[in-house]
Amino acid sequence: MKNYIQFVTNTSKLCGIASALMILVAVFVVCQMVWVRYILEESSIWQTEFVTFLLIAATFIGSPYVLLTRGHVNVDLIPLYLKQHWRLRLALFASTMSLLFCLLITYTGYEFWYEAWEGGWVSDSIWEVRLWIPYFSLPFGFAILSLQYIADIINLIRGDEMPFGLSAEDIMESST
Repeated sequence: MKNYIQFVTNTSKLCGIASALMILVAVFVVCQMVWVRYILEESSIWQTEFVTFLLIAATFIGSPYVLLTRGHVNVDLIPLYLKQHWRLRLALFASTMSLLFCLLITYTGYEFWYEAWEGGWVSDSIWEVRLWIPYFSLPFGFAILSLQYIADIINLIRGDEMPFGLSAEDIMESST
């Protein structure tokens, strides 16, 4: 179990690094596009579509890292006022429902990606990018996100992690 948790943690960190690099590349491509369009007065063919696909991929692929670091929006008003066993049950319920949603998106995203692959879909732009390439980020990102949810559920059950990432100090502050 510990090896699985470590593998998923490392994979989520790699996804976070990949996502950050994608955003950095997107920034450079936007700067290049501005240079080409306004300084050189030439048309840009691929840049807008490339940046759009890259930022979407960065979002999907970076999501496991966001879950790992608890970087998402978390409304913890109710968990703060629940007793520990109810907080754990609520965290397990929320994580399980999220996992089921992610598995559903992984499956349907895979079907969508495979249809683009088999059908030889290309974008409608002059660039005509093969759509299976950017579409791959959807099932890939959600598959890793699903693995991260499984790791979180295991950590909750084993007691290695506090529900909702709340520390004992957070709970003490809410009761005063």
